[in-house]
Order: sequence, then structure tokens, then C-alpha cells
Amino acid sequence: MPTQRTTTRRGTTSTTSSDVTREAMLSGDEAATARESGQPQSNRDNDYWTSEGPGPKVMAADTLQGDAVYNEADEKLGEITDIMIDVPTGRVAYAVMSVGGFLGIGDKLFAVPWHALTLDTENKCFRMDIDKERIKQAPGFDKDHWPTMADQKWAQEVHDFYEARPYWY
Repeated sequence: MPTQRTTTRRGTTSTTSSDVTREAMLSGDEAATARESGQPQSNRDNDYWTSEGPGPKVMAADTLQGDAVYNEADEKLGEITDIMIDVPTGRVAYAVMSVGGFLGIGDKLFAVPWHALTLDTENKCFRMDIDKERIKQAPGFDKDHWPTMADQKWAQEVHDFYEARPYWY
């Protein structure tokens, strides 16, 4: 089995070609559909593993910071300032969206569940199905008073507000 060495900011890691497969990342139905397509495995993988670099399914978090967030009415809601990772599980927990203010002064921050956002690759922004007036009622915070992100009660309230499936399920 060939071994691939990748150099990152934290050092060098080794992976074998069997470490991750597209089929392993798909749900059971998606994997079955991919197998039944009749295409060779290498051709089926081309829609996920492209030679053009990362994205849009695997991206560096900092490439998404600064992206605008729009609702379905094409109204700008804010922009992504941070992406919060649940370190023990390795899952994206929240995107922090900044609303209002000028040059970071006077803005309000919102923890938006990752599942409430959709990446719009064509327009290089995020979409969220929420009315602009409703976002004013969302649980928010300021840059000097972040909530305890690990507080499950608070996290559940945030997910309930956005009607998003909690990432820990």
C-alpha cells in the first residue's frame, strides 16, 4: 500500500491510501448509489477528490472567515469571524457571525450552528434560512463576553432557535 507524506504546520504525518475513502464518507444509500453507477472507483471519486485543490467539501477554516452570510431574500446578515471546533469530537460546532458595527467596534456576535448554514460556492458566501428581523432576537454576545460554548443547555437553546440539528447527535 503506498504511503503519502504530508507536511503541515505541526509536522509531517503519514497516511496510506486506505485511510480515507469517499465511500467511507457517504451514507449507506449514497455509497450504494456510487457503487451501482457502473463507473470505475477512480472516476466516481473525481467528484469529491479533485486535483484542483481543497474545497468545497474539505476546506481550511480560515478560508471561510470573512465570508458574508445572506438569507434566502438575499439580505446580508453578517459575516463569519470564527469557526468553533468541538475538539474532543473533531466536529464543527458553530460559526461565529458578526453583525453590525464598524471595523469590529460595536458589532454583535452570534453563535450560528454549523448545520444552519449552507455554503454557496458560486457566490463565495454562506446562506441561512432566517428572516433578517428574526436574527435580532437570536442569542448573541459581544467580543469581550463570550458564552461558555461547552454549556450544553446554552448550546441546545442556540440550536433550537435556529431549528438546527445539534452537531453532537
